[in-house]
Amino acid sequence: MSTTAVHVTPFEPLGDLPELLGDHTELVEHDTELLGEELDRIRAAVVEARGAEDARYIRAVIAAQRGLETGGRVALAVSLFPPAWLAGTAMLTSAKILENMELGHNILHGQWDWMGDPAIHSATWEWDFLTPADAWKHTHNHLHHTYTNVVGLDRDLGYTVLRMSPDQRWHPVHLLQPLYTALLAPVFEWGIALYDLEADAVPSGRKSVRALLSDLAGLARKAVRQAAKDYVLFPLLAGPSALPCLVGNVAANGLRNIWAHTVIFCGHFPGDVQTFSYEEEQLDGETRGQWYLRQIQGSANIEGGPLLHILTGNLSHQIEHHVFPDLPSYRYAELAPKVREICARHGITYVSGPLWRQYASMWGRVLRHAVPDGPQRHPAWAG
Repeated sequence: MSTTAVHVTPFEPLGDLPELLGDHTELVEHDTELLGEELDRIRAAVVEARGAEDARYIRAVIAAQRGLETGGRVALAVSLFPPAWLAGTAMLTSAKILENMELGHNILHGQWDWMGDPAIHSATWEWDFLTPADAWKHTHNHLHHTYTNVVGLDRDLGYTVLRMSPDQRWHPVHLLQPLYTALLAPVFEWGIALYDLEADAVPSGRKSVRALLSDLAGLARKAVRQAAKDYVLFPLLAGPSALPCLVGNVAANGLRNIWAHTVIFCGHFPGDVQTFSYEEEQLDGETRGQWYLRQIQGSANIEGGPLLHILTGNLSHQIEHHVFPDLPSYRYAELAPKVREICARHGITYVSGPLWRQYASMWGRVLRHAVPDGPQRHPAWAG
């Protein structure tokens, strides 16, 4: 895969860069480095404490996910009986949500690599989601988590089709973004798969046509496998229940997509989440403390109980995930009060709220930036 060289990684010490944060600064540089030291200590404590309890948790989630999927497949095999269809679709939807959010996303972040188990390792896991794992790890783990919410560098800021910041150039097509934001939700995995191809990088030469064709072939292979499993194999095995089984599989995938879309948009795009307008060269010297600050300011949490947290893959703790993306998601609930307290002491806004409020705020952002908002503040390279 041909990719753009990235100069900053979240887990390496970085050089000094005075004034990096510009208009978004809530801390002077000295305090920012104190923030970094405090968060580094929290991270080190979790790394030291990881052990049997964490391993039991992830293996229990895997067992629960597989049990739900098996139960869902069996129920849909006899889904001419309506209660079986409802039960099967509910179980299969839950299984797909767990696999996508708490397993696939987090395993591919390397959160469980420390266990040394090849069955739960970022290098070997291939998830039940259309985009191939390697493509997603590049665009998400590498680019998004390095350049979080930096206009022109973080392609996840609007996924190249949505305008989510006044620093992004407005085009007339953005008038339709409320419509295509809604239409994207039930087919979210298809949208992400096409986005991960990075076809927009070909005209600029950042990606070769050969690399694009290679990635397209990989996506096609994954799409055929996914479609064959859900829309051919299991419906055929259902015999007389083939049609309701097929409908149940379509519904499970659609509901999983809607949920993933909701969680991701509510963690990244509520109105109080900040975006940043830096030149790429400026970020070469971003310190670890400044990187932490940008992650906090560029994320939002969703408040709720344990069931909500596990069904979101603990991305309800999006702030903690962006600050500690390689720590076990299981730990985010215990880390959140500590991170929030540190933010309060340093005077940093910690964006958090219930799902309904974050969802409404996200839609407010989509609507607000669908229309031009005065003189454009975008840098010339923002596209």
